[in-house]
Amino acid sequence: AFLSKISMADGLLLVTQAVGNKGMSQAYKPLRRHPELFDPKQGWQRWVNPDLIESIQEYRLSGNKTMVHNLLQEEVAGVYSFEIFSEAFCEMFLDELDGYYGSGLPIARPNSMNNYGIVVNQIGMRGAITSLQKKVLQPLSEILYPLQARGGFTGHHSFMVQYKADEDLGLDMHTDDSDVTFNMCLGRNFTGATLTICGDSRQPRHRQFYHSYSHVVGRALVHLGSRRHGADDILSGSRQNLIVWNQNDRYRSSAQYVNKQPYHKEAAPPDPRCLSYTHDRDFGAFLDYPPGKSEYRGHGWCPPHFACYDSMSPILNTLKDEL
Repeated sequence: AFLSKISMADGLLLVTQAVGNKGMSQAYKPLRRHPELFDPKQGWQRWVNPDLIESIQEYRLSGNKTMVHNLLQEEVAGVYSFEIFSEAFCEMFLDELDGYYGSGLPIARPNSMNNYGIVVNQIGMRGAITSLQKKVLQPLSEILYPLQARGGFTGHHSFMVQYKADEDLGLDMHTDDSDVTFNMCLGRNFTGATLTICGDSRQPRHRQFYHSYSHVVGRALVHLGSRRHGADDILSGSRQNLIVWNQNDRYRSSAQYVNKQPYHKEAAPPDPRCLSYTHDRDFGAFLDYPPGKSEYRGHGWCPPHFACYDSMSPILNTLKDEL
């Protein structure tokens, strides 16, 4: 298998020495500012766009997808955005996180690439997000990505990311350890921090540019986890997003799982906007390595040797000479 995904492992391993996963939730319970955010029975549906709830109910009752599709903005083929949360929910959620950050309890990195943020499952929100998954994210995924959602999701990794000056400015190109990813912007005020969307993993155009998406508070972006994407640098303020990686064990064990598909030869040299300094062997032929990232030079894997575009060999030879 080729490791093109962000891994959740790094963040999860950092926590358990001082306080276990269940212990984090229990330790924070008496400190919660908004207990309603942690209630899996009531869930978050009261703060979800009522038109979205109505359209999902219509789909569940009749199979009619029209109301759902009318609420979606197709940003580019296979990638959609839609209004999901009220402003009141976004403010309340961020206030809760401020409370956790100030509690002195351990904070796990959300994955192997983001240095700031938190795994919200581990502070007691797993049940509420599972409710959101079943009632909102799953039916939407059934409509948009029936192969990946077939039979229902079997788990989720849910976390906050944060981009601001003097912290993480952006995020390198990557794919997710997710079958369907929902990326929901909760705030706060910011400029920049757009999301660059490239092609599908293993496909001939996976390193070609498709779209630049500008996050809007209260709005969600949904795409396959196998879609290459990256967060562009923030220019001012702070952007905080709730991300839910939905996983389906049935899909992953099937012959249709993306990582069991052939890895196709690249059709052309990559678009520089879609290059990864972490993963791509030819990054240095097109762009300078970012400050502090030169150690990745010569250590990429993408594309594998059998999937190179026609002009890649002389490029790699030149890079070897430079090393």
